[in-house]
Amino acid sequence: MFTDSHCHLTFPELAQDLPRIRQAMANAGVQRALCICTTLEEFAQVHALATDHDNFWATVGVHPDNEGVTEPSLDDLLTRGRLERVVGIGETGLDYYRLNGRSMADMQWQRDRYQVHIQAARALDLPLVIHTRSASQDTLSILREQGQGGPGPDARGVFHCFTETMDVARAALDLGFYISFSGIVTFKNAQDLRDVAAFVPMDRLLIETDSPYLAPVPYRGKTNDPSLVRYVAEQIAQVRNCSVAEVGHRTNANFERLFSGVLA
Repeated sequence: MFTDSHCHLTFPELAQDLPRIRQAMANAGVQRALCICTTLEEFAQVHALATDHDNFWATVGVHPDNEGVTEPSLDDLLTRGRLERVVGIGETGLDYYRLNGRSMADMQWQRDRYQVHIQAARALDLPLVIHTRSASQDTLSILREQGQGGPGPDARGVFHCFTETMDVARAALDLGFYISFSGIVTFKNAQDLRDVAAFVPMDRLLIETDSPYLAPVPYRGKTNDPSLVRYVAEQIAQVRNCSVAEVGHRTNANFERLFSGVLA
């Protein structure tokens, strides 16, 4: 059995296909999924998935790429984060991949937004779901500055859809974070990422689809959904020289440990 620790079932590519997706999940042995929020505007729909289905859970957050949406206040995140079946804060983080002519200094709004999410996660003692792209050093330094020490628990969580270097993986692990791999780990040109997947301790590893994006081989280029997370598990099993069943068992246990609200 498998858990998809990160999917976007409210996105248009999947939202109208939920009965088929749920049946495909059951057929593939994917027992549950974490539905990720990327704007406050979509939160009600994400949360409804979790409250309407006993094998879905939800997060609350605003993706670093999203502009022209409601900017989350600390109270916005705290209020929604206390609702039933909300088990994480995010997806949050930093993304400097598309600066569109702007400088790093111009991205202060992303850094400010990220800090608000870290504050909410610490206040609620919920895990962060972190997205980082072309911004790993700032992502880590802000996490160290804002997430460690002082009153309240230290920040914890997962670096989702990991595509960074071995050094970034070590730094995230040193901060106590988990690392999640998506279908990218199955791509032909992703050997460096497979090396990271072999390195990450088994008790700190998660699997995901990030659907509707990043469908794994042999479905690359097609619309992704949680039923395909098994292919990620199969690739992880291959690089770690263990069984797919062990990857499923261990990543399920890791998911339950990190997102402890799924057991409440």
